[in-house]
Amino acid sequence: MSTSHIKVSRKIYNLLRLKIDSGDLMPGQKMPSTRMLASDLGVSRSSVVAIYEQLASEGYIETSPGAHARVATGITISSTSSKKSEDQPKSQTHSISAYGRRIEGLTLPQPISAQTKEINFLYGALADADFPKLLWRRHYTQALMKRQNHLYYSAPEGEMELRAEVQGYLLRARGLSCSADQILIVQGSQQAIDLCARVLVDPGSAVIMEEPCYLMARRVFESIGAEVLSVPVDEHGLVTKELPKVKNSLVYVTPSHQFPLGAVLPIGRRRELLSWAKTNKAWIIEDDYDSEFRYGLRPTETLQSLDADGTVIYIGTFSKALSPQLRLGYLVLPMSLVKAFRNAKQLTDRHAPRVEQNAVAELIKSGAYERHIRRVRRENEQRRIVLIESIAKYLPEGTLIEGTATGLHIVVWLEDFRVEDEVAIVAQAKSLGVGIWSITPLYALGRKMRKQNCAGFILGYAGLMPSEIKKGVKLLAKALLLRR
Repeated sequence: MSTSHIKVSRKIYNLLRLKIDSGDLMPGQKMPSTRMLASDLGVSRSSVVAIYEQLASEGYIETSPGAHARVATGITISSTSSKKSEDQPKSQTHSISAYGRRIEGLTLPQPISAQTKEINFLYGALADADFPKLLWRRHYTQALMKRQNHLYYSAPEGEMELRAEVQGYLLRARGLSCSADQILIVQGSQQAIDLCARVLVDPGSAVIMEEPCYLMARRVFESIGAEVLSVPVDEHGLVTKELPKVKNSLVYVTPSHQFPLGAVLPIGRRRELLSWAKTNKAWIIEDDYDSEFRYGLRPTETLQSLDADGTVIYIGTFSKALSPQLRLGYLVLPMSLVKAFRNAKQLTDRHAPRVEQNAVAELIKSGAYERHIRRVRRENEQRRIVLIESIAKYLPEGTLIEGTATGLHIVVWLEDFRVEDEVAIVAQAKSLGVGIWSITPLYALGRKMRKQNCAGFILGYAGLMPSEIKKGVKLLAKALLLRR
């Protein structure tokens, strides 16, 4: 059938449907014969027969051998008619769940255009040149071409090969001892946090978070209906002496690199936190989001390694070492939580993508993953040095820097500018081609627990080349000069 004939048939089909929906053709009413309708419309009878067969298959008309087709008797006339009038009453708004209402009201970070031409100090971004494309293509192709008996869903906990490799990697890199059965492969740390909220938190339950905090984690707990309680951080991380005495709660922490201020929680506070959790029957979520990137420091023991009571849920991710676009991470769970989390994962999205899991497993198994981490750690250390030196050289005296020993971003405090100046400084920098990010949105309680009463910004450096970093800081200095 030609394209023009298809368009004509579709037009006739839509016309007949509209007449049935609007009530112009009533339930039980005879339809014109296929021969008569074809003659009236100047089309072939076979076209009309095909249209009637389609309408019959969808339940709009009823046909029987030797009898006229009729409009289906059980059909309901649509309230939406082509003959709308201005005084037609509006349809009643349907309700959504309490969860739906909560997430509808949340303010979430909006995706940043990847095509921006700015020198963008975007935290969480990685340099495209750092991704091991040739290695990834090789291992991904091997995983893709591996013959399977059939294509079907996989186990919700993830591929055994990857879980075994993650188990070995965590023991080597973090001194974390666990079994492969305790590991659950997820689609990034964000899904890991979401699963924790679904499995461990009831509406009205207390969730304790650092202030300032990782905003997307806070939003997850708020969406569940939790009562989020904030505890301040200082130059050593979470102030454990400020933890509230709340039974059956949950605390979310970033002890290896507090987000966003960068403090490393010392061993004494780690033990205090574990003791508090035991006393208050609380779960601890340990988000170890960028622990691979430490400069001149030995890795601190994870909370999970120190945990003797099965209270710590450990979260790791491949987003910072490989790519945030990969969407692969993992949980290390106490054995008491394994079944609940596996079931929750299966209900959420069945399992993480299998080919990507097997490709990462081969990267780790071959040793390429850890060689890659060592290489990008050196690259990021060089970026960090250039950023710190450029700030010292070009930004105003009195500029303070936090969080330089670990991670992929730093925090800059500008003593000569007020908190209220942050928005204008961001806009001024953008006008000169530099993207910087205000720290204020990460303080959920505003200034209540804020230690620095001046403008502050988060500068991510892992997505830039050293030459871009130096140029970007010089342009930022110009923007600050224009805002004085």
